[in-house]
Amino acid sequence: MNQEIKEILALLDQDLNQSTTLEKLRQVELTYLGKKGKLNQIFDKQTKEEKAKQGRVLNQAIQEAAQKIKDKSNSIIDQEANQKFDVTIPGILPPIGHLHLVTQAIKEISDIFEKIGFIRRRYPEIDTDWYAAEGLNIPKDHPARDDQETFYVSDNVVLTPHTSNGQLREMELVKKPPIKMINIGKTYRRQIDASHVPMFHQFEGLIIDKGINVTHLIGITNYFFQNYFGPDRKARLRPHHFQFTEPSFEIDISCGMCAGTGVLENGEKCRLCKSGWLELGGAGMVHPNVLKNGGLDPKKYSGFAFGWGVERVLTMKSNLNLGDLRNLYSTDLRILNQF
Repeated sequence: MNQEIKEILALLDQDLNQSTTLEKLRQVELTYLGKKGKLNQIFDKQTKEEKAKQGRVLNQAIQEAAQKIKDKSNSIIDQEANQKFDVTIPGILPPIGHLHLVTQAIKEISDIFEKIGFIRRRYPEIDTDWYAAEGLNIPKDHPARDDQETFYVSDNVVLTPHTSNGQLREMELVKKPPIKMINIGKTYRRQIDASHVPMFHQFEGLIIDKGINVTHLIGITNYFFQNYFGPDRKARLRPHHFQFTEPSFEIDISCGMCAGTGVLENGEKCRLCKSGWLELGGAGMVHPNVLKNGGLDPKKYSGFAFGWGVERVLTMKSNLNLGDLRNLYSTDLRILNQF
């Protein structure tokens, strides 16, 4: 082995002794064994005759250097593994999930109505046109039955646009009142904006018995508002028209984003409610034709029904400043982890 190679290997030993991390060792490896490293430079500047004579010696030197670097790497790794561990250092807790906000709302709504005797039901989300429309006194030429409003699976099968399809099924199931049920499920409509999504959840309340009237509907509404929204929110009933109830009402609640003023604190118009009130959904006395279609005598029995969106009541809940309903179904954990 010539003198120059010996000097390079001696310098390598010095640099290896000073290398205390894998990062520094990587630099040493490039310095000596890299394409333009010190050992390869010797080979590049040799003549053909010198390469023939000293090629084997140089290859042995390169192999020796590579082994020294490998041994040093193993030594550094072992030292790092054997370093003392401070058991007082706080650990990193694993992420813990939680129920989705809509699931939490469904449970809370169910619990509220369960306390006053409502039975939780679950009816099909894909149903025939009879249960979703025809049997609910909605004629074939009604705009709500247009394919621009409703998702049709086939000519007579739809994705339920409301949980009201459970009304007829509940009457057929129970056959003889009293009926006191709450149906919660997914519903589908061709709408999407800050306060609408094409798939959302509704809860349908239905009470049928002898002597049921509007005052009972108002009492149930007030009970739910007081238990779910708290005493600071205001509700109002507006006369409306629905094919399956008569008389019918729209039930509104004062907006939680703008405190019922229609204007946010920064002076901008509230884009969620626009006027201070947000429509929760419809309600009213069950239409006599619907009672007949469910197999009940409207001269003997009366009842009321209401259908409200779970996401809608959720966004209007006190202290929940959710300005866009679509954020509920975002995959952005920065939004979901707030709740």
